[in-house]
Amino acid sequence: MAYAQGKYTLGICDRCGQQYKLNTLRKEWTGFKVCIECYEAKHPQLLPKRNISDAIAVRDARPDGPSEFTVYVGAPGDSAFTAIGMVPSPVTQDIVAGTAIGSVTVVITP
Repeated sequence: MAYAQGKYTLGICDRCGQQYKLNTLRKEWTGFKVCIECYEAKHPQLLPKRNISDAIAVRDARPDGPSEFTVYVGAPGDSAFTAIGMVPSPVTQDIVAGTAIGSVTVVITP
């Protein structure tokens, strides 16, 4: 729908009641059409509260890469095997396990 410009149309300020040109009146956040002198911007406390939160975690994080670790059976250095990530390294020495209580079963599968 097209409206006329109304550059000679008069309007009344909803706050002070004075007569002004309609195109100089400004619409306020309350819905009133007021003159320049009566215009009040919306106070920041009336605006919705911004949700500010700290980032907790990184989305879709990936580890740096496979990390090498060593698992000792018995005293450290006696017999050990290593792994890169979840892939075990080839056994370079025999794995010797001993215990004083019960028994230990070691199963190595390829």
